[in-house]
Amino acid sequence: MVVMNKARAREMRLITALFVLSCLLKTTTTSPATWAYSRDDALAWRPASSLLHQLRHLGVRALIRDDAEATALASADFGNMSDAQPPAAAVLYPSCPEDIATLLRASCTRPSPFPVSARGCGHSTRGQASAPRGVVVDMMSLGCHAGGSASRLSVSVDGRYVDAGGEQLWVDVLRAALAHGLTPRSWTDYLHLTVGGTLSNAGISGQAFRHGPQISNVQELDVITGLGEMVRCSKEKHGDLFDAVLGGLGQFGVITRARIPLTPAPARARWVRLFYTGAAALTGDQERLIGVDLGTAVSGLMDYVEGSVVLADQGRVGSWRSSFFSDADAARIAALAEEVGGVLYCLEGALYYGGAARGGEADVDQRLNVLLGELRYARGFAFVQDVSYAGFLDRVRDGELKLRASGLWDVPHPWLNLFLPRSRVLDFAAGVFHGILRRDSTTGAMGPVLVYPMNRNRWDADTSAVLPEEEEVFYTVGILRSSVPASTDGGRQLLRRLEEQNEEILRFCEETGIPCVQYLPYYADQDGWEKKHFGLAKWARFVDRKRKYDPKAILSRGQRIFTSPLA
Repeated sequence: MVVMNKARAREMRLITALFVLSCLLKTTTTSPATWAYSRDDALAWRPASSLLHQLRHLGVRALIRDDAEATALASADFGNMSDAQPPAAAVLYPSCPEDIATLLRASCTRPSPFPVSARGCGHSTRGQASAPRGVVVDMMSLGCHAGGSASRLSVSVDGRYVDAGGEQLWVDVLRAALAHGLTPRSWTDYLHLTVGGTLSNAGISGQAFRHGPQISNVQELDVITGLGEMVRCSKEKHGDLFDAVLGGLGQFGVITRARIPLTPAPARARWVRLFYTGAAALTGDQERLIGVDLGTAVSGLMDYVEGSVVLADQGRVGSWRSSFFSDADAARIAALAEEVGGVLYCLEGALYYGGAARGGEADVDQRLNVLLGELRYARGFAFVQDVSYAGFLDRVRDGELKLRASGLWDVPHPWLNLFLPRSRVLDFAAGVFHGILRRDSTTGAMGPVLVYPMNRNRWDADTSAVLPEEEEVFYTVGILRSSVPASTDGGRQLLRRLEEQNEEILRFCEETGIPCVQYLPYYADQDGWEKKHFGLAKWARFVDRKRKYDPKAILSRGQRIFTSPLA
């Protein structure tokens, strides 16, 4: 009787929530092409009694909330930008993937389908995971129900793979795999993101030069399409959907499970930072390290290769990403930056060893000695630490906790991420690092400026990710500045200036003919997506896939790619 009463009470709570939702959400006669982003419209959709009946009798085991607290939280993201889109009308907290499929099928039955967006950690910067006046699916809820987390993250030692729910954090994937002496091959630099979130973009870090991005390291997906269909897909089965979803910006389906291949894990990382006085020396060494010329002595010696730009007048040479340098070392680095005109470059790398890696401590010592003798950094400015493999991969977390403690994490993040062809990276460095960023200091801004190369042949061209044309090697540049709280006049002014700098950088690329492509892209309208991001051929493929898997443009309208059903 107690069980029956609890079940009945749960059903009644769901019925009540849906009834309240139906009363609060109002119908609009605005055309489907424009309603999603008009701030003056009334709420855009209302579940009629037939929809309530459908949801109730399809066995939805979820909680829908439409209170201000829930919708505000679901509509916010890491960017904390002032131009946020209209908030969601409601939030779905699914207990299983079928709940999400039910919601999407319900939207499909409406004359004017309501938007639905999957939201993991909300680490987007321009509201990409929002559902303006629609329903946000809180993906983290999938792992919060009884037995959910354990059952949605499992390692097959014999099969050398991990099955992870789309809501699972990469740091938890790492811990689960390491418990068996295994690890995924490709990572992001920040592990407190969801599996589905990074696979919807690309997932890159300093290991992508060797293993490709995370989207090139997936064996199988469970996906719910915009039609509400639950599909298991891989390269061999439903391959077009598999390719579309990877790097697809949430446009074709919701990832509810991913099978990630595993490899034997190292135990330790020799973490290296080397400082350079010029961009040409840095990029030349980076290209040697990633194997552009396989005949060099340093080719392949590093397992992780990144780099960053140090602007002397920002004052924080060590960056928030670690406490790598002593105060004395930081002062020496700052003095060197001033001596060479205010801009230094840092090569950041790691050599893995121990565990199941290729060698032990003697081997890593030998590799490091070769690197320090061959690379063209400023002598006397090599810094080395020895850390655990897991500690190295999760190193950004320490910086996050420090920023949270000082109230500098939940601030505006006007980030700009670009892919650049190898042939133009030095032109970009001269115009942006030594020009725009150097001459117009933004006092109060902080955060790393990353620059490092990748090999195109490690990327799967069939996925939805977009890369610079033609050249085999391309660079990622991440200008990851953070502002200060925007609640003050100074904060608002700083945010405006950082956004203006981003626009100036994009104009510089356009005017000088540097064919850059945005990573984690943002465009205000479909025309920008078509002409500036995809180009004619890639846009045609993207539209064809959208028409096939989400023809009513229900999914991820916060990206502003499609705002109305496709003809």
